[in-house]
Amino acid sequence: MRRFFLDDVLQQDITISGPDAKHIGQVLRLEPGDEILVVGKDGEVGRALLRQVKTTLVEASLLEKINERHEPLIEVWLAQGLPKADKMEYIVQKAVELGACGIIPMVARFSTVQYDETKRRTRVERWQKIAQEAAKQCGRDRVSVIAPVQTLDEILSAVDPETAVIMLYEGDARQGLKEILSNLTARSYLLLIGPEGGFSPAEVELCQSHSAHIATLGPRILRTETAALAAVAILMYQNGDLG
Repeated sequence: MRRFFLDDVLQQDITISGPDAKHIGQVLRLEPGDEILVVGKDGEVGRALLRQVKTTLVEASLLEKINERHEPLIEVWLAQGLPKADKMEYIVQKAVELGACGIIPMVARFSTVQYDETKRRTRVERWQKIAQEAAKQCGRDRVSVIAPVQTLDEILSAVDPETAVIMLYEGDARQGLKEILSNLTARSYLLLIGPEGGFSPAEVELCQSHSAHIATLGPRILRTETAALAAVAILMYQNGDLG
């Protein structure tokens, strides 16, 4: 059954407009009498019956709320150093599927990708649409947030003190991610992944000054997109609901 995210909490009378309404009527070709799944902005899931289907507006009635959970027990934020080409789209899609609650596009010292303000805004909008589609496809109860493009310093300055910060570093990291996670019991995590060129020594020192854990994923140097998704998967397996 197809899943759609609402801008409000679940109510008896449901209205869907914009691209989702067009998708229901013109792409899926659903008709009055068909059923869909709807997710309120608070994460509640319900089964709804379509009453009216138009190109720009769909009306439905809530049949029942469904007592099920598809969100992990922990919050995982992925701060991803801006990669080349369309790698960010792939990272966003797969990180959402794995359960990340948000992705922060990050400008790092060795980032080769440079966006002006207009391109930053359009890229974030594009990545947010990809996150929404991925959340629908994999059955999430929330759409992962794509934050504005930020520098590493900005990210670290705004992080909650209760959040465990982990930087993945291919340099002289003395602890593996598994070892670090075995000694952490946080409910919220921030993973820092560098771009293709990795992190600079100064950035490692900056993270250490914010009490971040510096971790390695093993003896092989992984591509940025591989490292990001491997780290999210490991974290979810260790503390979330993956596996």
